[in-house]
Amino acid sequence: MPSGGIFDLVGKQARLAELEPELNDPALWNDPERARAINTEATRLRRIVDTYQRIAGDVAGLAELREMADESDAADLDAEEVRVSADVEALYRETLFQGPHFDRAAIVTIKPGAGGTESSDWAGMLLRMYRRFAERQGFKVELLDAVGNDAAPNGIDYAQMIVRGERAFGMLQPEGGVHRLVRISPFDSQNRRHTSFAAVEVMPEIDDAIEIAIDPKDVRVDVYRSSGPGGQSVNTTDSAVRVVYMGGTPEEIVVTCQDGKSQIKNREKAMTVLRSRLWEREERRRLEEQMKARGAQKAIEWGSQIRSYVLDKQYVKDHRTGLMRHDPDHVLDGDIEGLIWSGLEWQAEGAIDAPAAG
Repeated sequence: MPSGGIFDLVGKQARLAELEPELNDPALWNDPERARAINTEATRLRRIVDTYQRIAGDVAGLAELREMADESDAADLDAEEVRVSADVEALYRETLFQGPHFDRAAIVTIKPGAGGTESSDWAGMLLRMYRRFAERQGFKVELLDAVGNDAAPNGIDYAQMIVRGERAFGMLQPEGGVHRLVRISPFDSQNRRHTSFAAVEVMPEIDDAIEIAIDPKDVRVDVYRSSGPGGQSVNTTDSAVRVVYMGGTPEEIVVTCQDGKSQIKNREKAMTVLRSRLWEREERRRLEEQMKARGAQKAIEWGSQIRSYVLDKQYVKDHRTGLMRHDPDHVLDGDIEGLIWSGLEWQAEGAIDAPAAG
């Protein structure tokens, strides 16, 4: 049984004690979003503390039974030990989720890097990988927008989706960054080895309950006819929506949504994504200020290359954690849970330097 220090049990108990007076203050519920956040945090902390104490009792009881048992009891005790070990692992994973929004839906955006057809095909492979991962987890995927590439039948030049499910953002958040593919290109008549890049961005879905100041004067809304991959029309009405935010930033923030046939619903979804982008921009600024305050020598690289998928040599390597997989076909079919848990553990340990490519 790992010590309470590994789970920072004392720290969690202290934080729970801090939250209790706020939860008991009727005025808290005048701010529904803050009340929701504090209640969610307190519920999670109670679950961790209570589960740890239960497991500690199970471990102590198992030790006593081992002392009294004979050989005929060995199989049952071994099975009980396996169960307790699984509970410890589940509890440890519970502690890896960081931040106030881990339990929200995730907005996942995928963009190919330079490289034309090859990179667009790679971005399409990543889109499929995350959709397959979502299916394996029982998550629901809502594709907001996708722009295909004529030269790559399964490729994309852009895609954005919302993934909904238990801890969707918490699970997918470590996947944000640049992903590298190395393979013998199926688009190269000379069968040469190509390297392609695609960027994955993961944001929590920020809804109306969280106040994000958006001045209507800074927003322009355009409507147009929806189109599918390759440019074919999928709708006979101007239901697609493009929201352009020009609020005091060097670059405009552009959000598009053409998933549904309703212009109103597409606009609502686009505004949800815009709120999430504004939240993410503020979070990035806050983290950069923290880095400066700590005297860090490196800026936070939100787009750092995090993983390489080397198909001709049959391996996938995560550059942050060093984790290697030698079954890239399974990984690209959505079997990435182990990679995600490893990434969450790396983040929880406080690693902040940009990874080196390998």
